Amino acid sequence: MIGDIVTVTVDRPLGSYHPEHKDMYYPINYGYIEGIIAPDGEEQDAYILGVNEAVESFTGKIIAVIHRFDDVEEKWVVCPENLYFSKEEITERVKFQEQYYHSEIIM
Repeated sequence: MIGDIVTVTVDRPLGSYHPEHKDMYYPINYGYIEGIIAPDGEEQDAYILGVNEAVESFTGKIIAVIHRFDDVEEKWVVCPENLYFSKEEITERVKFQEQYYHSEIIM
C-alpha cells in the first residue's frame, strides 16, 4: 500500500484535542480512510503530514506504515504527493501519540 493514493477523512484536525483524553493535543491532522477496515475492526487510521492547516479531508500518498508491536492497530502516514519525510521526521511529528506504544516505521 505504500505509494498508494488515498483520501483521509479528518476527525481530529490540527489544533484539536482527543475527545476522551483531553490533554492529548493534535499538532497534525489525523483521521481515517473510509472503506478500509483495520485489524481493530474500525476504519484504517492515518496521520497526515505536510498539511499545516486544519482540514476536513485530504487526498495524498501513503509514505509509511507505523506498525505497533503492543497494539492490534497500524497507522498509515499520508502526505502530499510531492513531499518526502524521513523516518526521523515522521517519528518526531507523530510522537505526541506514538510515544505510548512500541512501534516501528515501515517505508
